Amino acid sequence: MNDHSYNSLHTYGSNFERIFIGLMAVLAGLTLIYLAVMGPLVSGAIKYRTPEVINNQLIGQDLVNLAVLAPLLIVGGILLWLRKNAARYLLIATPLFLIYYALSYTIGWEWSSLQYSGNNEKYFFYFLFILIAALLILLYCYSVFPRKVTGTFRIKPLLIYSILFALFLLVFAGMWIGEVIEVIKTGTTRGYDISPIAFWLVRVFDLGFSIPLGLISVYLLWTRASKAYPILWLFYGFFFTQILAVNAMGWMMFVRRDPAFALRDLLVFSVLALIIIFGFIFVRKNYHVEPD
Repeated sequence: MNDHSYNSLHTYGSNFERIFIGLMAVLAGLTLIYLAVMGPLVSGAIKYRTPEVINNQLIGQDLVNLAVLAPLLIVGGILLWLRKNAARYLLIATPLFLIYYALSYTIGWEWSSLQYSGNNEKYFFYFLFILIAALLILLYCYSVFPRKVTGTFRIKPLLIYSILFALFLLVFAGMWIGEVIEVIKTGTTRGYDISPIAFWLVRVFDLGFSIPLGLISVYLLWTRASKAYPILWLFYGFFFTQILAVNAMGWMMFVRRDPAFALRDLLVFSVLALIIIFGFIFVRKNYHVEPD
């Protein structure tokens, strides 16, 4: 095997892996476009088993899928076929968000309630494909991501970023914990009676997944920044896409006068979005990546 073949294998895996993952990414992007068009954003053909008012949030989610996630997947898949380094950076931004999305869109509806009807079970295999594609993309991207990196973080800027990010993550956690405690004490809270399964799904995912990942990312920057480079890219891809979706949902709720809308939530999520964007730029700027 010559040097070029070795470097290609090291950078992109085998030709089969590169072509197959590129295909999965493109198909996942096209599937997201299809689901967005079929959902309440465009045609309304998919009727989710949930209150009509939840469509405000689903429209925001579909907008982000259509404008951000689908292009990342399709462009990333094509660039992977072309052996472009940018492919790995685009694709690694997608899997954690897609896993969150697929699980919430399959188990997050009021399946046991006789109050709501729908047909979203007919689209089960589309969401299942998204979940499988996300898992494969995650494993592939992590295995081929650059390892020869050096972190050059200075303590003062890193400290400022860490404090701000951790503070607003804890404020976010405090909001959700307060609502969970209210349900435990009184049996209900804002928006709970409308869609209790969605309430619990969001709180479990955010308190048990999104927020811990954010705090772990701060810890990794302080303890093993160079070794954690692919993990941090994976995390920041999730933070960026997730906060875009959350803010899109919030603005759609505001525009459509959703009774569950809370300005406090939107303000916290907007500030978190700014911190995440700043953090992404800050982290990328302080890494030196050697050629593969």
